[in-house]
Amino acid sequence: MRQLTSILAMSFFMLFSHAAFAMLSMELTRGVSGAMPLSIKPFTIQGQMPSQDIAAIISHDLKNSGRFKVSTGSADDVVMGAVQEVGMNRYQVSFQLIERFKGKGTSQPTVLLNHKYVVSGEALRSLAHHISDAIYQQMTGVRGIFSTRLAYVVVQRTGGATKYVLEVADQDGYNPRPMLVSTDPIMSPAWSHDGKRIAYVSFENQHAAVYVEEVATGVRHLVSDFRGINGAPAWSPDGRKLALVLSKSGSPNIYVMDLASRQLTQLTHDDYINTEPSWSPDGKNLVFTSNRSGNPQIYQLSMASKAVTRLTYEGKYNARASYTPDGNHITMLNQESGLYNIGILDLDTGIFRVLTNSTTDNESPSIAPNGSMVLFGTLDNGRSVLGMVATDGSVQIRLPARQGEVQDPAWSPFMV
Repeated sequence: MRQLTSILAMSFFMLFSHAAFAMLSMELTRGVSGAMPLSIKPFTIQGQMPSQDIAAIISHDLKNSGRFKVSTGSADDVVMGAVQEVGMNRYQVSFQLIERFKGKGTSQPTVLLNHKYVVSGEALRSLAHHISDAIYQQMTGVRGIFSTRLAYVVVQRTGGATKYVLEVADQDGYNPRPMLVSTDPIMSPAWSHDGKRIAYVSFENQHAAVYVEEVATGVRHLVSDFRGINGAPAWSPDGRKLALVLSKSGSPNIYVMDLASRQLTQLTHDDYINTEPSWSPDGKNLVFTSNRSGNPQIYQLSMASKAVTRLTYEGKYNARASYTPDGNHITMLNQESGLYNIGILDLDTGIFRVLTNSTTDNESPSIAPNGSMVLFGTLDNGRSVLGMVATDGSVQIRLPARQGEVQDPAWSPFMV
């Protein structure tokens, strides 16, 4: 079992167990009591059979959100559609979301959604996720996250050789693509606000350095290679700056780098361990982890006044904080009774809640762009896997790699 015994151990170095990476496979482990019934009918096919079963992908998405009880049978809300081959590996896809019974005395169904698209065969899976997003938003009032992506680090050991891989995959674990393959550790991936770039720490050349890589092209740039620690990159909401942890002057402190000019501004100035910065949605504050109270706790720094305020008091260890998209809460890693769980703090009321109640250690929480779920690393039968938990604690999902281990995840923003 991983023992996260210090803030530096968690922030700047990770040990990876024996693994052979394979595609993630989402499994719902806890859903909403009284989930909404939803019937998803098989789509009719006209012409050549497409490479993707759109109805099955939509069913998988919505079922594993934990918010729907999905079937092909009878329900008040029904999804139906058609896929027609139109030539040149292109397909016309249409679908409807129909509410069959709106209320007492109403016999006519109501069409809630009715859309038609023409896409290539390669885009069918992405389109299915887009349709899932539309249905989820229509029925819950919250924007769906099925078209978002995940970044994470995996490791493969063969004999005495070790290979680290920074992967990007669809939110459901499909279409994994390596961004960087290295014989040296990779950690702390962080998405830019538009999802076009990822910052991360690489230990190539036996020294921690921060790189920014273009997701589409793989072009990357070295942005921080100072003496000592270069770690924990965090993008500003406008994508123009990176918050970093540097120890070039001694103890780890929080800095902000303007990416255009490479100018650094130091935000904390002390001999404590200050690490894991994360921006508020409006860019006016940063939260970070510090041991200035004796144990790792979460603090908030005002970008205007540079005043620092302690936020967490529940438990002896709180770290890896991130704001929810509305800026009203922070999620974090909380340690109590020897175990590390995912927690959430209401910044208005000060009420703290543990979301996972796990009997094993968790790490690296990352909030979904709609604020509904938290992605995190966890252990399952001694293997490192990914998990998701709803910010209200009602839904929990596990994403184990079938033949390997996955760690240090980061959830993308909305891609469009």
